[in-house]
Amino acid sequence: MTPQTNTTQTLELSPIVAGLWRITDWNLSVQERVRWIEQALELGITSFDHADIYGDYRAEALFGEALKAMPALRERMQLVTKCGIRLRSAQRNYQVNYYDTSAAYVRAQVEQSLRNLHTERLDLVLIHRPDYLMDAAALADTFATLIREGKVQHWGVSNHSTSQFALLHQRHPLLTNQVELSPLRMDALDDGTLDQAQQLGLRPMIWSPLGGGRLFTGQDEQAIRVREQMTAIAAHHDISLATLAFAWVLRHPSRPHTITGTGRIEGLREAIAALDVQLDAEDWYAIWTASKGHPVP
Repeated sequence: MTPQTNTTQTLELSPIVAGLWRITDWNLSVQERVRWIEQALELGITSFDHADIYGDYRAEALFGEALKAMPALRERMQLVTKCGIRLRSAQRNYQVNYYDTSAAYVRAQVEQSLRNLHTERLDLVLIHRPDYLMDAAALADTFATLIREGKVQHWGVSNHSTSQFALLHQRHPLLTNQVELSPLRMDALDDGTLDQAQQLGLRPMIWSPLGGGRLFTGQDEQAIRVREQMTAIAAHHDISLATLAFAWVLRHPSRPHTITGTGRIEGLREAIAALDVQLDAEDWYAIWTASKGHPVP
């Protein structure tokens, strides 16, 4: 069966999404977290990306404390979270890390995320990684049930291949596939995931657009080549290296939402500045060429 688009999907995420993966490292007080959220909203960043396992299962609750302290913030934002990974921790003595998309586990994690975030609904929940034991029909039933109950508004996936996306999308409409893309990691350009996003008219979400910081500090040959090329282009546009990296990702016609994982307000501003950068095809391909280490075929 060919995956179908769903024209009733109406959730609008901000082009730049604030990622909360490292919030436990920011060491912010509750009031400082409230102010950080307010500043992000003032910049036009209205979407906040979580996962149940972030911060050893503690990240959502830190954000939720800020929402509890300032409840009015909730209606100004879209809350995104992920589930489906059982991660070993002090409180979870699993033998190994593994994936679980069973109805019971997905429901339990959604309900825990609701408690953590002090909210009655989650705007978007993603299955964090493809579960090789996923029963697509059963998982789709779980999606539909949690939507009927008003606990989840939309569903999507993260890090899924095109066939994995299609398998689930034919059973229940998905909003997005969150995948990795940066000037240092370009698999999504060739593996069909961004082509599929354009085909279906579903905007992807991009994680790690700065290559996990390797763009700035990496000493391998690829990182050095890309940094040198991008430094020259950034200087021409009078923007930072980070802003150029976001602009490079945003240039793709799939119209991606792009996640920034920084706790620095200046870092959020650098990401937002990319929305005003008009990157032409020659500059885009100059960065591609530096990353690949060879010209286009």
